[in-house]
Amino acid sequence: MVVQGLGDSGHGWQPVATMFGSDPAMQHIKWVLPHATRLADDVATDRPNMPVTANGGMRMPSWFDIIQFGSGIEDEPGMLKTVRLLNEIITAEVDAGIPANRIIIGGFSQGGAMSLLTGLTTERKLGGIVAMSAWLPLKNKIKAMVGDHANKLPIFWGHGKDDPLIRFKWATESIDFMKSDLGTQEATAEDNTGLEFHAYDDLVHSANDKEIVDLQVWLQKAIPEA
Repeated sequence: MVVQGLGDSGHGWQPVATMFGSDPAMQHIKWVLPHATRLADDVATDRPNMPVTANGGMRMPSWFDIIQFGSGIEDEPGMLKTVRLLNEIITAEVDAGIPANRIIIGGFSQGGAMSLLTGLTTERKLGGIVAMSAWLPLKNKIKAMVGDHANKLPIFWGHGKDDPLIRFKWATESIDFMKSDLGTQEATAEDNTGLEFHAYDDLVHSANDKEIVDLQVWLQKAIPEA
C-alpha cells in the first residue's frame, strides 16, 4: 500500500507500481493506492480536500493538517483519523486473504510519516514499512502506542540530503529516536529485519532513479514470491 504525499493522489504512484509490476520477480505483488480524503465530519460532502495551514490555508489532498513545516505543533487528531483509515484498508486486505506479514505500508513525505505511524502502532505485525522523504510524527506519544513487534519491523527509509522541505536532519533525528526510544534495530546484509537507511546526495524533496532501484531491491527481499 502506497500512501500519497501532500497535494498528490494515489494515481501519482501508479507509474512506479506499473514499472515494478513489469519485473517478473515482482508480479506477485498487489498494489493498493489510496487517496487522501478530508477525514472530517463533512467527509461526505463534495469538498474532498482540506485546508493546509502551512500552505496559507489552501485546500488540497492531505492526510492531516500541517501547521508549519518543522514545527513541533502537530495535528494529532487528523493523524489518528488517518491511522484508523489506513488500518481499515489493512483489515480489508487481510479479510481478502492476504496475510498481514505480506503487507507493506509505505509512502512519500506526509504519506511516509503516516506509514511509519500506522505500521509501528498497528496491532498486526506487517511485512514492513517504507518511508521516503519522511519523518516520525508524534514522538512525544508514540512510545506508548507502538506494538511489541515494532522494533523488528523491516523498514526502508530513503531521504535526499538536500531536501529543503522535509529536512534531512529531521529524518536522522527521527531514526536516532527510533533506535534509542523504540528499540529499532538496524538491518544487515544477512537479515532484512530492522531499519535500512539510504541517504542520497544532491536529492531534494523527490525520489530519484537510485532510490527507486534501492526500494525495488528491498521489496523483493521483504515480500518475495511465496
